[in-house]
Amino acid sequence: MDNYSFFFLSIIIIIAVYNYLNSKIKRLEKEISELRKKPVTQHENLDIPKPIADSTEIKEEIKISSQPEIHEEIPAEKNWTTPIFDFLKQNALTIIGIFTLVLGIGYFVKYAIDRNWIGETSRVGIGFLVGAGIIAVGHFLRKNYSAFSSIITGGGVAVLYFTTTIAFREYHLFSQTTAFSITCLITLISIALSYYYKSEILIIFSLFGGFLAPLMISTGQSNYPFLFTYLTVLNIGMLVVVFLKNWRSVGWIAFIFTILYLFYWTSEQTEINSIYFYIISYIIFYAFALLDYFKNDIISKYNILMLILINFSSIIGLVYIFNTLQYKPIIIFPLVFATVNGIIFYKEFSKRHHGINYSVFAALTVSLITIAIALQFETHLITSVWAVEATLLLFIWKKTNQNIFKICFYILFPLVIIAQIITWGQYAYVQNLKIVFNPVFLTSSVTVITTFANLILLRKLSDNESETNFFEDLFTILSYGVIYVALLLEIIYHISEKPLVTITCIAILYTITFIFGLLIFRKKLEINNFFELGIVYIFLILIVYHTSFTGSVLVDNILEKINKESFYGIYLMYLIPLIIIGYNILPKTDFYKSNYGYWAICGTIVITVSFEIYRLYILGNTPTLSESYQVQKHFSILYLPIIWTVLASIFIYLGLKNNISELNKIGFALIGIMILKLYSYDVWQMDNVSRIIAFIILGIILLLSSFLFQRLKKIIKNLVDSKQENKEHENIESQ
Repeated sequence: MDNYSFFFLSIIIIIAVYNYLNSKIKRLEKEISELRKKPVTQHENLDIPKPIADSTEIKEEIKISSQPEIHEEIPAEKNWTTPIFDFLKQNALTIIGIFTLVLGIGYFVKYAIDRNWIGETSRVGIGFLVGAGIIAVGHFLRKNYSAFSSIITGGGVAVLYFTTTIAFREYHLFSQTTAFSITCLITLISIALSYYYKSEILIIFSLFGGFLAPLMISTGQSNYPFLFTYLTVLNIGMLVVVFLKNWRSVGWIAFIFTILYLFYWTSEQTEINSIYFYIISYIIFYAFALLDYFKNDIISKYNILMLILINFSSIIGLVYIFNTLQYKPIIIFPLVFATVNGIIFYKEFSKRHHGINYSVFAALTVSLITIAIALQFETHLITSVWAVEATLLLFIWKKTNQNIFKICFYILFPLVIIAQIITWGQYAYVQNLKIVFNPVFLTSSVTVITTFANLILLRKLSDNESETNFFEDLFTILSYGVIYVALLLEIIYHISEKPLVTITCIAILYTITFIFGLLIFRKKLEINNFFELGIVYIFLILIVYHTSFTGSVLVDNILEKINKESFYGIYLMYLIPLIIIGYNILPKTDFYKSNYGYWAICGTIVITVSFEIYRLYILGNTPTLSESYQVQKHFSILYLPIIWTVLASIFIYLGLKNNISELNKIGFALIGIMILKLYSYDVWQMDNVSRIIAFIILGIILLLSSFLFQRLKKIIKNLVDSKQENKEHENIESQ
């Protein structure tokens, strides 16, 4: 009893508060209407500016200023999401209220059912009456409270949908055909009310209900032809509404639901009949995207995005069906879609002025033809389509400067990387792939070509910006990584039966060559200084690893007859890029601006020269691996100090000649290491003859180095003094 008293007391309080607030609102509305009717009688306090020019001049000025300026930019369009979010912010309380009311009615009905107050048929009847009553309330409030009435009406439509669903699924009062007919009738009524009320929000409610209706009355048995016939009728109605009212959000909601239904049908039950519904949906949404184009000869950014999505999503579905059912030729759909876009492209090409429309349809046509060529070579569908689509988005971003395409590109490109990684995974289990002309590498080729095109487009976009952002730098690194890995995996796959050292050697040589190419074309690729220095240090690290580890294992394999001696010549090919980079490229970069650069390159030279002379000595003096250990010891004790001394002398000479003090430090540091090694270890391992020879040769080299050092120092001093005297002489003559 207390609960009922509290309930009725709450109702009375709510009614009293409502009457109080309603009376105040009416009083305020009356005062506002009286103020509007009151005439303005006092003008003396108004400051009316005097005319400063003749009326003819003013008209001419207005005429000149009113002339429109012609721009090459995409026409401005109101973002269709903005009014939706504004509506939600302004009417959040109303939405929560109608949602709470629907829940309250539902709980009341449940409470009544639990106590057996009403039967199943009565429950459904109450649901329909409540829904109709809420719609009626919204109808009476539409004139003064349009937004509020739209939400109220939408709530009533939701009650009708839920009632029909419960009546069919829980109580089995209707057959599936009857329930579906009722949901269709509710959808038609709500669409008619939306058009009558001119309410975009209400038609969104209606559209959600229309597309969710098949799920509400589903029995688990797939009747896809009937489903998509219904969806086609719904999409045609959507197209008519968009044509009459220009409510773009309606088209996007219909597109999302339709594509989801089509993809689910395609993956769940692949049938040839689904092709017809793909084509019908393509025509409907292609027409939706071109409504503004046919009306005003303009294409907004969201229409361009719709053109891209409908073309590429349709290709994915249709080609998947053909591949699954093994129909040929699979390129028919990309070519047909390319022809459709090519017709409009030709129309734009015939015009004198080639604007954004021309660029969009040209890019679409070329992209679709590219996909057709890629699919003809049996590349992987998703990877190829996404790669081309990403490049298309980037190209249109460049042409329109609309951030929506930039965002879509940054979302899609990581998906391209993921799809490509999955494609590369086939190297692990697919056998007997042809060289180059295999689906995996051809797919990688499509990704590589589109990625390289992306780099060029991104570089041109960055020319107009003061600085590149983190995502663009990350994209650049990922792009070079994709190009590098695509070729590397193809090479490794076809030499996978070779010895491990052979695979490692070829992989490192390829990596060194790839970095060498980046450094050669660094200006054309516009590689920034930070990235340039990074790949130089990576290059030197690879050289050190290649000479110290790979070369050592290779020599052991040659001595054990696992590898042929001729392969050692292939191994030495790394010297070509090393010499070119060290002699021609590094002096033109910022590598030597830091002292660490001198130490890095000199350390690489010392390691490379030492190891290569050592290996040539081993290969020339030992026929087997077991005999090489004694030769290694002899070389380390006798010849290595001499090599280091010669290199140190060269560093010191170059440092004095070019006035680079860091080279002098490196030279003397190397001599110090050599002397420390000689006196602490080598001298105790030599026999008497070797010890005498080593000390004599080393002493002569050190004395000659010292002599040359002193002589060169004197020559440099004389040159400096001579230049100073000539300068003083010229100053005296000028005075």
